[in-house]
Amino acid sequence: MTNSAPSNAPAPRLATPADADEIARLRSQYILSEPLDEAWLARGRDQLALRLRPGGDAHAYVVDALGGGLASCALGFVQVLLPAPRYPQGLAVRIHAVATDPAHRRRGYAHATLSALLEDLQERGVTLYELYASEGSAPLYERLGFRPDPALMRMTKFPDPSEPPAP
Repeated sequence: MTNSAPSNAPAPRLATPADADEIARLRSQYILSEPLDEAWLARGRDQLALRLRPGGDAHAYVVDALGGGLASCALGFVQVLLPAPRYPQGLAVRIHAVATDPAHRRRGYAHATLSALLEDLQERGVTLYELYASEGSAPLYERLGFRPDPALMRMTKFPDPSEPPAP
């Protein structure tokens, strides 16, 4: 794995369910356009903790901050698809969050966590990788092999508030 972090920097490690709170915090504070309130943070943390368990669809690598908490994280969700030439095992991943606390930036942590995650996912048979990149983060992703895809489209649909929620 190519890593630009200093040799004395903490190494990325595989995240556990116990890291869900800090991963949710990093995502909320440094990725989303508006930070989440406590209720949404708790909801995300609880769901992520379940999904980070062995056999879950969430996979993440983190760098611990020396004073506690996390300095950086890279999180992806594996999807099972029908096999095709670009994903012969039928496995794809959506990189959902790559974040570094500002106090720990410019040390190569984002590169290190994402590189560790990509290497681990490749060993698991994942061949298709997707993510949304901000203008500032695109160079990092391009250095790791990602390329823009103009075919990507997106839609968000919310349920009709007049209908009762599904059971």
